[in-house]
Amino acid sequence: MPSKTFPKTPPYKILLADDHPMFREGVKRIIDDVPKLKVVGEVGDGLEVLKMVAKSMPDMVILDLTMPGLHGSEVTKEIKRLYPQVKVLILTMHKSKEHLSRVIMAGADGYLLKENAFGDLISAIETIRQGGSYISSLLSTQMIDFFRHKVRSEPEDLLSTREKEVLSLLAGGKSSKEIAQHLSLSAATVHAHLGKIKKKLDIKNNAELIRYGLQKGFVLEE
Repeated sequence: MPSKTFPKTPPYKILLADDHPMFREGVKRIIDDVPKLKVVGEVGDGLEVLKMVAKSMPDMVILDLTMPGLHGSEVTKEIKRLYPQVKVLILTMHKSKEHLSRVIMAGADGYLLKENAFGDLISAIETIRQGGSYISSLLSTQMIDFFRHKVRSEPEDLLSTREKEVLSLLAGGKSSKEIAQHLSLSAATVHAHLGKIKKKLDIKNNAELIRYGLQKGFVLEE
């Protein structure tokens, strides 16, 4: 009786984006030592990252923050907008809360400092690969708590109570005029609230906003 053959699990594809070739080579060697991981491309310019993502379709981008062309936070935001399934691990020398905040708001899945990259890189990759988030152990406790709070927060947590009410009424089928009447607001105020909601959620129009509200269960029971 012929033996059964099972398809091999494809390797986890990683794109490296860093403008220092020697450092990038060191990271690549660490990754190449793990059979289930594979580097599918290398980039040294922020503007080239998105082109390479479209070309190689990696599972993860390991991304430096300060590269020529485009800042890492902007690259992260675009990756998450165009390819939300792609994970982003920031690999940087920056320890400030401002840098951390910027990339987490952009959608990064992890933040690893270069000074402990060679010891913790594979652990960070595996944590994110399995659906978790990762932050460098060298960062302060306050920053770790900040990171965890941001990761756990849903985008709609950025909305105020009033903005959630407006979104709920819109998702429930009410027009801007009806929302204004229901909440005893002016039409201009409702319009302003809708503009802020779209900006916070990165949504372009009311149709997308209604769809988002319905998906997230934002329907106000009267």
